[in-house]
Amino acid sequence: MKITRLTTYHAAPRWLFLKIETDEGVTGWGEPVLEGRAHTVEAAVHELADQLIGKDPAHINDLWQTMYRGSFYRGGAILMSAIAGIDQALWDIKGKTLGVPVYELLGGRVRDKMKTYRWVGGDRPSEIIAQMRDLKAKGFDTFKFNGTEELAIIDRPANVDAAVAKVAEIRSALGHEVDFGIDFHGRVSAPMARVLLRELEPFRPLFVEEPVLPEQWEYYRPLADSTAIPLAAGERMYSRFEFKPVLAAGGLSILQPDLSHAGGITECFKIAAMAEASDVALAPHCPLGPVALAACLQLDFVAHNAVLQEQSIGIHYNEGADLLDYVLNPEDFTCQDSYIAALPKPGLGVEIDEARLIEANKQPPRWRNPLWRHTDGSIAEW
Repeated sequence: MKITRLTTYHAAPRWLFLKIETDEGVTGWGEPVLEGRAHTVEAAVHELADQLIGKDPAHINDLWQTMYRGSFYRGGAILMSAIAGIDQALWDIKGKTLGVPVYELLGGRVRDKMKTYRWVGGDRPSEIIAQMRDLKAKGFDTFKFNGTEELAIIDRPANVDAAVAKVAEIRSALGHEVDFGIDFHGRVSAPMARVLLRELEPFRPLFVEEPVLPEQWEYYRPLADSTAIPLAAGERMYSRFEFKPVLAAGGLSILQPDLSHAGGITECFKIAAMAEASDVALAPHCPLGPVALAACLQLDFVAHNAVLQEQSIGIHYNEGADLLDYVLNPEDFTCQDSYIAALPKPGLGVEIDEARLIEANKQPPRWRNPLWRHTDGSIAEW
């Protein structure tokens, strides 16, 4: 079997799909995308095609190493996202060729179903409690929301109080009938993170995500030493080489690699094992589309330390399409009491509606994240 063609499709709300075709008619799907930089990643995918056309798609490890090491410049968000989507598609082909889900090729399942959580609110959430109540009635009990709006490096106590009051109101209204993680989204500086973590501790969140920017990872350990709240991070780390010093330094309780950004299944399988060796949990980042979610689930079902799976059904970014709109087998992704059962179909377990993608690609979205500024006019972290 040989790879014959790579085709990319842009689709609302902000997704990029990749189809890899072979000379034996087996095709694989991936999501090589970086939110807000889909066209840039697309260009990288087609540059990497030179190393793929005519090659045997079954040689996943060699192809991965070739894409990664075959260029003097490597790593980073764009290249690793391109490799990630290609890697997903190669695993999809291999599973379909052998007639088994990818998790069988990775050693078999360690669990029968995977716990997921739902996003609530938006960038500036105002109706979180109402959304939680509505979703709780549908069987969901675990959520994540943004903890703050923009914060200065040293900000006013009133802004800290506002962030804490929101969490206090949620806990007061819903008690411990729900669990939630709080995403600092890299908006919080190290000095303010210490203050916020201390104030939030009585409300017992499941975790705080990206307590500081990943560039400031050396603060994870001292922040963890100052709080009982588990700290999570990893969506903006792109290889095991970036995770290595973070795990060695300690401080994180949960790693959140993104299987569409951090080299795909091949790389994130290794990252999950590194985390397990450090007694760190795994909760893959995935505010993306159905192929990305399917890839995450394949890893979740073989990683003993996987505890939670993010999924983007109904997320506030999804304007123009939702998670399952391009999927022909949505029943396999049904959430029952927040859990998704092991995907039964071969490969990644997702059947893509290519006809709908072709239509969507006629009007490719140009999603960009918001640009925020502080009151003094300086750029703020979104």
